[in-house]
Amino acid sequence: MLKNMSVIGVPMDLGQSRRGVDMGPSAIRYAGVTERLEDLKYHINDLGDVAVSRPDSENTIQEGNLRNLQQVSKSNQTLAEMVDQEIEKNRFPLVLGGDHSIAIGSLAGTAKHYENLGVIWYDAHGDLNSGETSPSGNIHGMPLAVSLGIGHERLTNILDYAPKVKHENIVIIGARSLDPGEKELIRETGITVYSMHEIDRLGMPQVMAETIDYLKERTDGVHLSLDLDGLDPEEAPGVGTPEIGGLSYRESHLAMEMLSEADILTSAEFVEVNPILDDKNKTATMAVGLIGSLFGEKLK
Repeated sequence: MLKNMSVIGVPMDLGQSRRGVDMGPSAIRYAGVTERLEDLKYHINDLGDVAVSRPDSENTIQEGNLRNLQQVSKSNQTLAEMVDQEIEKNRFPLVLGGDHSIAIGSLAGTAKHYENLGVIWYDAHGDLNSGETSPSGNIHGMPLAVSLGIGHERLTNILDYAPKVKHENIVIIGARSLDPGEKELIRETGITVYSMHEIDRLGMPQVMAETIDYLKERTDGVHLSLDLDGLDPEEAPGVGTPEIGGLSYRESHLAMEMLSEADILTSAEFVEVNPILDDKNKTATMAVGLIGSLFGEKLK
């Protein structure tokens, strides 16, 4: 894995209805992410935060059942350009969210550099909705669909190309809350999904081994998009959209360690940390612990 790393914060909470995840990047930095990575001998260039403009009205549903479309698309365009530039400089982009809509920009900036970018979507949700299928109009439930070229052109055409990824190069891990339209899309496309049922039945070691083998065969780079709500809210309470029955911290550590050993990742993001709902910055501290494991931290 590249030892030169660029950290980019995206203080975005406009992709959803609940305030607070805009403070996620600050919380993760406060929990010591830079120091943790520097201890692992990474050379960190923290680029600060992407500017996020506020809408005129907090609850405006804009065109096509998309909440805050203009602001979300603009910030993701900026993020995509920054990620693109850092990859050009041969630096590993680590993006800190913010709600999960920021993955639109992360993937746009990353996929430009790969013929077959793989995506590990570590999340309680599929984020495969569009304006037509979303019950809420919240764009944080749409980034994976957008990256497949499904959705509003202001989102799908960021950096002037679409789609960003192919459905056969995606693996979703930890899903336990899917809307009807998302289930239908998964059935139609055959996207690989390890729900909590599969994880409980197979165990995390087998799930990660299968994921790594599957992506190694067909991709030339892999992006990890980790939503902290993939973890159970008993352990990670400070998240944007908590769903009971999730992954444990120990399972997630193992997953990150296996990804580190496989050395297949070319970019990553950690999203949906909400300090307002947290307990003494516990969830951000967990995020930093997982980042440490992902980038090679070991007990011995």
